Amino acid sequence: MDLTKAKIFLYAVDSGSLSKAATAFNYTPSGISHMMAAFEAEVGFSLLIRTKNGVIPTSNAERLLPIIRAQCSWDEQFCQTVSEISGLACGTLGIGAYSSIASQWLPKVIAAFHRDYPGIRFKLLEGVWQEVDNYLLERKVEMGFYSYQPSSKHQWIPLKNDPMVVAVPLNHPLAAQSSVRIADIEKEQLIMPAYGSDIDVVNLLKEENVKIEYQFSTLQNYSAIGMVEEGLGVLITNALITRGRTNRIKLLPFDPPRSINLGIAVPSENRLTPAAIKFIDYCKEIIGAMDNELQQ
Repeated sequence: MDLTKAKIFLYAVDSGSLSKAATAFNYTPSGISHMMAAFEAEVGFSLLIRTKNGVIPTSNAERLLPIIRAQCSWDEQFCQTVSEISGLACGTLGIGAYSSIASQWLPKVIAAFHRDYPGIRFKLLEGVWQEVDNYLLERKVEMGFYSYQPSSKHQWIPLKNDPMVVAVPLNHPLAAQSSVRIADIEKEQLIMPAYGSDIDVVNLLKEENVKIEYQFSTLQNYSAIGMVEEGLGVLITNALITRGRTNRIKLLPFDPPRSINLGIAVPSENRLTPAAIKFIDYCKEIIGAMDNELQQ
């Protein structure tokens, strides 16, 4: 298998676009089309379906994707190991993360890492817990930054505990309190991120054995915070996501306190590239030193 064609094929599948793949790999669109046609001729069947919105993999290609990703992952590990011997000069590091971690923690870590290893490129995919976990399972990334869940099949590297809080509008009756109990919000209009499947919020409500109805849901917590600011309801979330967005809301800790453990998940087979191993060391040092990151 031609690994260059395989990598371009994966990029086209993940981005849904041959033109984006052409730009990323410095080929002309016609050159990429010829390469994909040659790749399909090599395997003996069609791999991509062309649509008006881009490209999608065929059913046969879906069966090959895990194998192709594994092959490309081994090639990346080989290249980075060679690179490490000569000073970690090049390579690509794929990272999946909660939006809160991607915006609040990772920029500082990536900046420090880039200063020392400018040849390493980063691919950052954001998502809710289920999405980040799938990125790892599908080998789209080498590590995932999210909250610890016992159901995860990956090795876990803890970083920090992040308190769960309730965000309320400044003029809400609860804003006069210093903390809240679940009973205080059972009758409130709850705004749910992740379209109602935010695993940290769902787990908290399950553990408290309560079911709160919600009328508003959105994908990201940032949108949910905007809804709170407009007085549409209250939001249960982790404190990190609210950093820099507290001017028009009041954050209330739970009584008794509740928190989630944020950290790094890596594949259970522990086949990490040299860049990934080094980046994790940077995360432990830099994020570990952010003693006031969760203080608003």
